Amino acid sequence: MRDAISLGIDLGTSEVKAVLLGDDGVVLAHSGVEIPISRPRSGWSEQNPEDWWNACVAALSQLRVERPAEYARIRCIGLSGQMHGAVLLDKRDQCIRPVMLWNDSRASAEAEWLNQNHPSFAAITGSLAMAGFTAPKLLWLKAHEPAAFRAVDCVILPKDYLRLKLTGERITDMSDAAGTLWLDVPKRRWYAPLIAATGLDPRQLPQLVEGSDAAGKITASVARDLGLSDQVIVAGGGGDNPASGVGIGAANSGQSFISLGTSATIVSITENAVGNPAAGVHGFCHALPNRWYAMGVILSGASCLKWITSVLSISSEQALLALIEKGMPIDQPVAQGSPMFLPYLSGDRTPHNDPLARGMFVNLAHDTSAVTMGYAVLEGVGFALRDALHSVESAGAVVSKCSLVGGGARSAYWTQLLANILGIELHTLSGSELGGCIGGAKLGYLASGYGSEILASGVSEKAAFRPHPSQKAALQDRYEKYRGLYPAFKQWNLQQ
Repeated sequence: MRDAISLGIDLGTSEVKAVLLGDDGVVLAHSGVEIPISRPRSGWSEQNPEDWWNACVAALSQLRVERPAEYARIRCIGLSGQMHGAVLLDKRDQCIRPVMLWNDSRASAEAEWLNQNHPSFAAITGSLAMAGFTAPKLLWLKAHEPAAFRAVDCVILPKDYLRLKLTGERITDMSDAAGTLWLDVPKRRWYAPLIAATGLDPRQLPQLVEGSDAAGKITASVARDLGLSDQVIVAGGGGDNPASGVGIGAANSGQSFISLGTSATIVSITENAVGNPAAGVHGFCHALPNRWYAMGVILSGASCLKWITSVLSISSEQALLALIEKGMPIDQPVAQGSPMFLPYLSGDRTPHNDPLARGMFVNLAHDTSAVTMGYAVLEGVGFALRDALHSVESAGAVVSKCSLVGGGARSAYWTQLLANILGIELHTLSGSELGGCIGGAKLGYLASGYGSEILASGVSEKAAFRPHPSQKAALQDRYEKYRGLYPAFKQWNLQQ
């Protein structure tokens, strides 16, 4: 295995990314291919798994062309990917219908039914039932598409569809399985009572492995098509957040990070299973053995910036950020009459567990501008993360400082604003947007027999952002006002 290269593949919501990682932890090359998303009805969010595979093949083709010598040295593959999606397979491993994604809210009534009729399950599965999770989706399918439900031979997770195409195996890892609600999180095994509550049998779920375990080899035909050896090992891999943790070196208890991508999460690694389901906190398995994490989630993170950029007809997110930075300097207090924004464009998970919640602006006036609306969006995401931080700490996790990863970390202005709002030190990392890929590649090395020293090769720190004390009072006042927005939304009951 000397000079072996590990291939990390990350199936995101908007893009498939891939990296070639050397055994010294250095990224030698990376590629990415965008994938479409469909929203046929309000609250629905779907993708076609064949689009994932086609994008994966295209991303690998880019690497093969750009770095042929290194590509030829690939000896292992690790997978990372969006969690919670329901990939429904028939007996021939064909997909029965489009995949309902993590931000699909159609199963809200089914999630509530599980919480009301099986309240004790949350302590075992690590979380309340939520519409975005896999298990409620199957109850929705049973009620609304019974023929499709009867055809289900196996339910797998999104990244594991790529594994199926690579190896022919129906396998998932502990961290991704935890996001289904079908896993006994402390014991790291399928939980038959909740599986039965959704009308399934354990045989309809994939085999479980740890993220660092070998989980098959690529088939001869796939090896031939991709230009790889048929001895390439595919690791168990991990869900996007735990895999990103592995990628940036957050492997041990007490380490924390915030991921600011399409959604936004705050994750704190623990040595035991923890959680506070009542506050919307998830206690899930890490992608490494004998490790868990507490996580708070807001369903719309950097996607809020993309949305407001489009609404305002600004040429790019970077252009809007430049306008905000010039018009509202980060070292000056925000005018208390500025607009405020509730960032629940796809509903809320932590702390309210309300898939029907929606975003809103308040305090608009004739002098409201693209700058003040854009700032309100950045600030609103920060306030939602502050709610999530408080919830994670209520589960027993200690968060004193965090790494910040994901696309949102590219903006120094937004990162400093988040540090000011959260009141903690944030560290940005070089290449953090590839954290999931890098984590997958590291798990590939572990599955191939490499030692744990590969885990310590985290990406290097780019910059540190410490809270500005001069901003504390004004932001605290605005945060208190922000906390009144969701109760006002509930009182208006606009979704009914």
